[in-house]
Amino acid sequence: MNIFENFKLLKLDMEEKGWIIDAFSFSFKKVDYIVLVKLFQNNEVKKNEFALLKVEFLKVHNINDNLAIEANVRELFTDAKTLRKYFNIAWSDNIGEILSQFQQHFAKFIPKEVISSKSKLLEKAIIKSLSESDSEDPDKVYCYGVRRNPNKEKRTVFNDNKTKLLRSKLHEKFQNDDSISFCYSKDDEREKSDSEIIMNFSKS
Repeated sequence: MNIFENFKLLKLDMEEKGWIIDAFSFSFKKVDYIVLVKLFQNNEVKKNEFALLKVEFLKVHNINDNLAIEANVRELFTDAKTLRKYFNIAWSDNIGEILSQFQQHFAKFIPKEVISSKSKLLEKAIIKSLSESDSEDPDKVYCYGVRRNPNKEKRTVFNDNKTKLLRSKLHEKFQNDDSISFCYSKDDEREKSDSEIIMNFSKS
């Protein structure tokens, strides 16, 4: 039974729209979670050969309290003890049935496609993940310029998706030239408008 069939549909939509990460909300036992869905990148080794994508649960009240696992349309690749501990599921004789009910409940929250309008909370979680994957400070969210990469290096998919989320119009301007990367700062006073960034780049 493909209980997580929506993962397959979401993955296809992410690939079609150029996203390597998406996020949605999930609640269980009165606890709210952010769920990050991530595509495997080139040369990235899967822990489970049958995995379709990566899933990371983050507790809204503390996004550093997380559970990162792999998944496909049939299952979440982790053991029952890990699920019980993270989601505070008490042990009982019918634990298999309870975990099955948990999965059925979770499956109802998985979207079939990328939802473009994200809450600030979901956006923050996505940016944090993208920045960390790109060895960047997650607080660097203020775009102040673009630069031509040396030696014809391509911008990272993380830098690309970060800009696609934070500065969609600027991203559109340079999306077809992947030798250009977008520059970010923690200082909001350094932030420039799209027109300023484009003008400064044309002068360089």
